[in-house]
Amino acid sequence: MPTINERLDALMAAHGVEPRAAKVPVKVGNKSNVVAGGEGFLGQRFPVTLYAPSWVWLLREENIEALVTFIEQNQDRLSWVK
Repeated sequence: MPTINERLDALMAAHGVEPRAAKVPVKVGNKSNVVAGGEGFLGQRFPVTLYAPSWVWLLREENIEALVTFIEQNQDRLSWVK
């Protein structure tokens, strides 16, 4: 069975999205939250901002698996704009 990273790489390749070599910029926001991306790093204008407990919950292995599965199952309905 392929790993999560292999599945993500396959999705990106299938839709012509180039993987980024640099690590996602992460910082503490002005509301003591966790801010990831921004400045166009994730291909969008605004960063993803959540409070620490939400990030911890979201990054649990079972949630990552559910998110990747959801993206795989709905890839034709999702935007792949770079």
